[in-house]
Formats: sequence, C-alpha cells, structure tokens
Amino acid sequence: MIPYLSIRNNFMRKSNEKPLKAAIEEFLETFHLRDKLSQAKVIQSWEKVVGEMVARNTSQLHIRNKVLYVKVNSAALRNELLFARTKIMNTLNKEAGSIVIEDIVLN
Repeated sequence: MIPYLSIRNNFMRKSNEKPLKAAIEEFLETFHLRDKLSQAKVIQSWEKVVGEMVARNTSQLHIRNKVLYVKVNSAALRNELLFARTKIMNTLNKEAGSIVIEDIVLN
C-alpha cells in the first residue's frame, strides 16, 4: 500500500469508531452484564476448583446476592466442603478475577 493512502485512511475514520475491546467493555457496562459474566466464570470454574468427584456430587449451582448456593448429594461431602468453604470461595474468586462471591451455602 502507498504510505500516503494509509495515512489518509487513518484520518478518514469516523469519530464514532473505536477498538473492539473498548466497544465490548462499553457494552458490558451499559447493559450491566459484567457481574453476570463474572458469576458465569465462577460457576464454570467449579469443577476445576473442587475436582471432578466433588463436581459430580454437587448440582444446582447459582449465585444470588454474592452468595453461591450449591446442592450437595452427600452429607459427608457437605461436611468436608464446609471445612474447605473459605478456601474454595477464595479460589473461585481468584479464577473469576474479582470478588464475585462472599459466602457459600451448601444444601
């Protein structure tokens, strides 16, 4: 390409054009989706954090008011998870990149 044309094309950009990253960030902020995206990251990270065996014996994960609710199939497993609750919560927040949950309720 001729250098003159590439410079000219940069000056002819419309003022409302922006990089894709900036557009996505603006979209997430405008529609308040950043929290939902972070919550999805936490739920998606569950198996990675607790392991496959625990993930198979838990279900119905959902987050409401910064509390992760988890249904546990076994009373023994529930007790084990209660002891590790703080560590699990911190690891899930680390995976999400922000403080998404402040407590875990095991049913």
